[in-house]
Amino acid sequence: MKLKLNLIAILLALACFAGTLAASEWPHWRGPHQNGVSDETGLISTWSKDGENLIWKQPFIGRSTPVVFDGRVCANGRIGEGIDRQEMVACYDAETGHQLWEHRFTVYQTTVPWNRVGWPNLAADPDTGYVYVQGVAGTFKCLDRHGSVVWEKSLVEELGFYSGYGGRTQTPIVDEDRLIVTFSNASWGPMAPPRHRVFAFDKRTGEGLWISSPGRQPADLNSQSTPVVAVIEGRRQLVYGGGDGWIYSLDARTGEMLWEFHLSQRAINITVAVDGHTVYASHSEENIDEGTQGRTVAIDARGTGDVTATHEVWRSPVSAGFSSLIKKDDRIYVIDNSANLHALNAADGRHLWEHSIGRVGKGSPVWADGKIYATEVNGIFAIVQPGDDGAVTLDIEQLNVESGERYAEIYGSPAIAYGRIYFTTEAGIYCLGDADAPFQATGSGMAPLPSPAGPAEISISTLRVVPAEVRIMRGESRSFKAMAFDQAGFPLGARQAQWSLRGLDGEIDAEGNYRPASEGTSRFGMVQASIGDLTHQAYVRVYSPLPLEEDFESIEVDQRPGYQLGALAFFGVKQLEDGNKVLVKNPAPRGIHKHDSFIGPAHWRNYTIQADLYGTRTGRRVPDMGLVNGGYTMDMMAALQQIQVRSWASELRMAQEVPFEWEPERWYTMKLRVDVEDDRALIRGKVWPKGTQEPAEWTITVEDPHPVTSGSPGIFGFSVTPVYYDNVKVVENE
Repeated sequence: MKLKLNLIAILLALACFAGTLAASEWPHWRGPHQNGVSDETGLISTWSKDGENLIWKQPFIGRSTPVVFDGRVCANGRIGEGIDRQEMVACYDAETGHQLWEHRFTVYQTTVPWNRVGWPNLAADPDTGYVYVQGVAGTFKCLDRHGSVVWEKSLVEELGFYSGYGGRTQTPIVDEDRLIVTFSNASWGPMAPPRHRVFAFDKRTGEGLWISSPGRQPADLNSQSTPVVAVIEGRRQLVYGGGDGWIYSLDARTGEMLWEFHLSQRAINITVAVDGHTVYASHSEENIDEGTQGRTVAIDARGTGDVTATHEVWRSPVSAGFSSLIKKDDRIYVIDNSANLHALNAADGRHLWEHSIGRVGKGSPVWADGKIYATEVNGIFAIVQPGDDGAVTLDIEQLNVESGERYAEIYGSPAIAYGRIYFTTEAGIYCLGDADAPFQATGSGMAPLPSPAGPAEISISTLRVVPAEVRIMRGESRSFKAMAFDQAGFPLGARQAQWSLRGLDGEIDAEGNYRPASEGTSRFGMVQASIGDLTHQAYVRVYSPLPLEEDFESIEVDQRPGYQLGALAFFGVKQLEDGNKVLVKNPAPRGIHKHDSFIGPAHWRNYTIQADLYGTRTGRRVPDMGLVNGGYTMDMMAALQQIQVRSWASELRMAQEVPFEWEPERWYTMKLRVDVEDDRALIRGKVWPKGTQEPAEWTITVEDPHPVTSGSPGIFGFSVTPVYYDNVKVVENE
């Protein structure tokens, strides 16, 4: 009996040890293999919202897929009501569901509606313990294990990030020491044309490492394809879908474009799957070569340049525009927009079977333990057993909001780790599994990728200047490095280079240390490094300390100040009949007419912006126009005959209005002051006819209990008919 008991104990220990070896984490939104496949075994096949195999549930509202690592489950969501509405990141103990911390942040400078906040997925880095979030409004944060901010950026004010109504913000990824994210933007200089670009930052500091601008003008500014990293023929490739309908592959270490494949007439929203040297992708928009909607394709990733006509391995008419596909063994699993699960032969694309799990397919499925775990928008969580000739639904549960009046939306995917399944909904964050199984928060993080031991030959093929994009105040200095890479993208380290300036004043020494001239106006340009025939530039904007004054007299007609950022195609200097030069915002040739443009760095706070504004009337059309100060907009709304102060255009979280009698073809002077304290912002504005006495009283006063703590000054216009700006001044508050 004793021998038998010892044998049982040994077998149990071996089983636990084997479980530990098989345990994995979920730091990438598509899992450790970046393809929706988990190595976990012994997972549940049924559960119930009333208790069966439901280990824990916590209050939560969001659309994101959780990341699971370091014994924690973290997700992006939304919280609060009315004026207290905010985006948030929350972390929970993976075993118990106890909330460890939450980090709330204010949504501003966007038209994303409330029900789409909490859509972007997080990225996790097991190496540092950090989590990264790109919020719906372009607030980009790196948070440590305790939820404290390590570094942050305002992508709208720093890089011209487009944040529109769609809200399908991209998910960042961690690769080696890089944090990589894609989004559509229009900035300045070479980045002025709208493009879906890729940005790589140092994951620890946020310093820009490279910027890549492949492709064409995006067809949709709300694409959401997340990059996948794979080593193909010794090259570390970053593969993703662009807002212009192309699939792109970049060198993950340099951003150099390797190949491109035209798949769709509009944006790609799915994340590709890579297996060996084959990339699998899908879409549901109009095809490029026939009048049909959507397809799934396999692409040979060993090409260069445009491989559309040469490297398509197979195509299938199965259309999936939002749900990312799974590659497992010899199968491709795809959920179409109507929530039908399809199985395709991975070798030739042959359709094997179809199985319905609901009506609306948005969330991406996950394969684990021989089962497929899938979500559907109408509150459905399904567990499906795939087979050779079809599939069987093992369990399906429909979740409702707390009131029970309707289903709870589910847009995210399951995350599988530590023998459990985690997912978020509009009605909470859930943890499913066998409550009697031992819990161990151990795992392997991301699956390792093969990598060459070193460069094949010590010869420089690519040069990158780091940091890639900076803002410098006069009186400051910045050091740049010339980073070299071989032909396969292998890093060769920093190298001595010849340094020069393009469009910038000041001096740069032989070591790459740049200091702008102590006096001068704000301007932009490039810091350039050269090694032999290789050159590369970093984007640099130089700002003068406050006060800032601009009357546009020194700017050429049809041009704009070099330091102006965002929506540049709609702004230009015009000379009036009296010889005075003004900045004009014209109607957009197509699309929306409403834009902000920024004229200062995002770290400024506690200042006042003033300008003269003039609105025209064309028939019955009249404009809105105003100023931006630290995340707050003051808008003179001609059609409504009122002044409005707001920070979030679609939700008007803290917005207030006062009546104002606007007249067309008349100049007005507007002043907007923001004072930020620890727990509030005081926003005050006034407007009066130009040339008359400034009123002593403020026209409008608003208080925000969730302040935007800093932000760029700027100008705003809804230019259904032309709007003029002149005599812009920005001064520190007394």
